[in-house]
Amino acid sequence: MPSAPATTRFVVSLFATPNAAHQQVFYTVPRAGHLVGGTDHHVQRDHFPGHELIWCLAGKGWVQLQGKVHGVTAGELVWINCAKPHSHWADTADPWEVYWLRIEGPRLETISQMLGTDSNPVFSGCPTDSPLVYPEVFQRMQSRSPESPALIHAAVARLLAAAFCARAGSGEALETAPPVLRKAMEWMRLFYFQTARVEQLAALSGLSPSHFNRLFKRAFGTSPIDWLRRERISQAKRRLVESQETIKQIAEQVGYADRFFFSKDFKSYTGMTPGEFRAREAQKLH
Repeated sequence: MPSAPATTRFVVSLFATPNAAHQQVFYTVPRAGHLVGGTDHHVQRDHFPGHELIWCLAGKGWVQLQGKVHGVTAGELVWINCAKPHSHWADTADPWEVYWLRIEGPRLETISQMLGTDSNPVFSGCPTDSPLVYPEVFQRMQSRSPESPALIHAAVARLLAAAFCARAGSGEALETAPPVLRKAMEWMRLFYFQTARVEQLAALSGLSPSHFNRLFKRAFGTSPIDWLRRERISQAKRRLVESQETIKQIAEQVGYADRFFFSKDFKSYTGMTPGEFRAREAQKLH
C-alpha cells in the first residue's frame, strides 16, 4: 500500500474582495479552493472571519471545536464557525481531499446556531449533487462577470439548504429555539388573541423578563411582543381572505379591542390597510 503524501497540494486556490454593497445582501466568498491533503495539512486558529464549508471528496480528516474532535469521511460536509477556536487536519494514514469555501453574509451566525454546528459540525446525507456547488463557485469567482455575485449567492444558498436537508434526514432537531422557551411559544401560538405581557410569558419559561427577552430575541430576531403582533396580523390576513366578516369582527377575533389600533398595526406590518389587503387578495382570486 503506497504511503500517504507528506505535502499538501493545492489544485485550486482563489481569493476575492467583495464590495460593500454585495456584502450587505449576498452570501459572499472571499476565499475558496480545492486541495489534496498531505500528512502536513493542519489548520489551527483562535478566530478568523467568516464560516468555512468543507466538502470531503476522498480520504479522511478531523475537525476540533469546543474541545471535541469529530471525524470526517468522504461525502460529508463540515461547517466551521471561524469566529471560535477551531482546528482541522488530514488523517495521516488516509489524508483527505477537499473542496472548501470561506463564506460571509447576513444571518450566518443564526443559521449556524440553528444547525447546531458548535456541537456537531459534520453533516452526513447531503443531497448527492451538493459537491457540484464548489466548482460552480470557483468558476464564478474566476469569471468576475457582473452577474457573478448573485450567482455565487444562489450557489451558497443551495449548500446551506443541503445542510438543513442533512440535519432533517438525520433526525437531529434543529436548534430553532432553546427548549426553555417552548411553553411560552405554545401559549403564544394557541392564545395569540389574548392579552399578553412579557412578565407572564417569562413566568411560563421560569425566567426573569430581561433574560426571557434576551433569549427570545437571540432565537427569533425580534421581541416576544413583536412576534405576537405579527402572529395576530397573519391570522387576520387569513380571515380577511377566507371570510366575509367585518374588519371590526376580525380585529376582535385576533386580539384587538379597538379597530383603529388594529388597522394601524396592520398597515405598519404590511404597508396597507386591512381593506386594501382584502381588495388586493380578492383580485388574485379572479
